[in-house]
Amino acid sequence: MTEPIRIMVVEDHGVVRGGLIALLKTIPDFTVVAEAKTGKEAVDLFGKHHPDITLMDLRLPEMGGVEAITRIREQTPGARIIVLTTFDGDEDIYRALQAGARGYLLKGMSADELIDAIRVVHGGGKRIPGPVAERLAERMSGHELTNRELDVLRLIVAGNSNRDIGKALSISEATVKTHINSILSKLDVNDRTQAATTAIQRGIVHL
Repeated sequence: MTEPIRIMVVEDHGVVRGGLIALLKTIPDFTVVAEAKTGKEAVDLFGKHHPDITLMDLRLPEMGGVEAITRIREQTPGARIIVLTTFDGDEDIYRALQAGARGYLLKGMSADELIDAIRVVHGGGKRIPGPVAERLAERMSGHELTNRELDVLRLIVAGNSNRDIGKALSISEATVKTHINSILSKLDVNDRTQAATTAIQRGIVHL
């Protein structure tokens, strides 16, 4: 008998978490050793149980999924984590994989896809479905926003005027306009409204 694959499920929605656990329990060589509702709880429980595979949602209370992945991999560099999320924004994908996730699955996947991904990642491989890989490729071919441009973009999404942005960041309105022009160019959009919409859709800024 081979050892079962030990799994931790990290998901803040109780019904979704319960459904995942119920599914995993039907697979003879899978065993669920822990379940977490928050990112912080995930980090703590990983340290106690050291699961073979962690299924991680991205939007979590207390600590987001990307930060939780980063913290876990600081403790255990070889941790095998699969992101399981409804979010397919290219920035979300990029951040999760950069943090060290070995797989990225959207919650609409079939049970067979999930089971296969767990086996592949447990065996040392990676699992990124075609549509997700395409979004990641788009992200990799784009222009990187600077930290200051990200600050300006977050304030645009929050509905601030150029004057308000200048005050918040202690820069002139002219400098704000320069940053905004660069943001529009890098995001390939025409105005502030499109920039805000694109930032949210791609997961660059979270509401």
